[in-house]
Amino acid sequence: MNGNVEVVVVGGGYGGVTAANSLSRHNGVSVTLVNARPDFVERIRLHQRVAGSDDAVVGFGEVLGGNVRVVVDTATRIDAAERTVSLAGGSTLPYDYLVYAVGSGAFDPGVPGAAEFAHRVSDIEGADLLRSALAATAASDPVTVVGSGPTGLETAAELAEVGRRVTLVCGDVLGPSLHARVRRPVARRLARLGVTVLEGPRARVREVTRDGVQLHDGRELPSAVTIWTAGFRVPDLASRSGLRTDAQGRLVTDATLTSVDDARIIATGDAAGMTDRPFRMSCQAAVQLGPAAAATILRRIEGRTPAPVRMFFAGQCLSLGRHEGVTQFSYPNDRVNALHISGRPGAGVKEIACRFTLNKLVSGARKATSRASRSDGNDRLDTPRPEHRTTPSSP
Repeated sequence: MNGNVEVVVVGGGYGGVTAANSLSRHNGVSVTLVNARPDFVERIRLHQRVAGSDDAVVGFGEVLGGNVRVVVDTATRIDAAERTVSLAGGSTLPYDYLVYAVGSGAFDPGVPGAAEFAHRVSDIEGADLLRSALAATAASDPVTVVGSGPTGLETAAELAEVGRRVTLVCGDVLGPSLHARVRRPVARRLARLGVTVLEGPRARVREVTRDGVQLHDGRELPSAVTIWTAGFRVPDLASRSGLRTDAQGRLVTDATLTSVDDARIIATGDAAGMTDRPFRMSCQAAVQLGPAAAATILRRIEGRTPAPVRMFFAGQCLSLGRHEGVTQFSYPNDRVNALHISGRPGAGVKEIACRFTLNKLVSGARKATSRASRSDGNDRLDTPRPEHRTTPSSP
């Protein structure tokens, strides 16, 4: 590589961190990571943060290589022509390549009252507001969880296990991403925890009010705290910057994760929308896409043609409280099958998956730091420190 290449990574989630670590291991590449918070959030543990069994936060010094510069701020605009990123704090960062890793957040379903009265678990700010709302109510007060995807199932079970009275509004079917046979142990576990499960075409929310939920079939559910977990959407940074996005707000890319508008912008994680290779938004995808995005950039720097991304899925791991869970296996293309592990072993597999993912980030940070130390001959290893700080906002 000739000269120094500046790479800016926008977003410090699973995809952004793995991309930053992969890039920073290479001589001649300087990496700056921009994130609205000074810490890494284990999003797959946010339901535990709500219930108080885990704080879901790890310092960037543990998961990022010591040679990655961390800027705590929010990106407000990408100027592809000038190759700069504008920050909410007033600074502007130049780049040679940009990794778009803004992740995903709560989806506004357009249901009356949902945005005003329903809580979310998609980010740490929402999880903390939800935890405060629960603390302000009695344990016997009704709680309604809307949506029975992985987030909804885990949140409902976690809260029921600590004694909350939970109703889970599923819509058409419980656990739509699960195989029909795998839904059975999930339903049994929820029943043992006392969760009331409402499913079927008429079990859909028509309106959310301050103290209840109204369904399309006319039922009114009292609800001291309502939690909306159905659907995710990517922040609008790309569209506000004039870059093409898909219906979910993801940056439209080719099979190498390169923006169809600019070869210097590479997407990863939930924010990437490959036109001919759709994939499920997930941590499992993000930790594969991060290194893939880095590989695309490195190949371009070296004057080589980037390779198409190859992704493999193993399944879905769900915790149903602290003592039981379900692991749903899948084919490599993410199509689920009937194989599964449930009960205590299922919970054990989920915990192993969470720890393995974090350990993988820590290992990547150590490799990046070790490479930097050998390259510059400096034995002192500095952990990433924030350089700019503004009031954190939703990603």
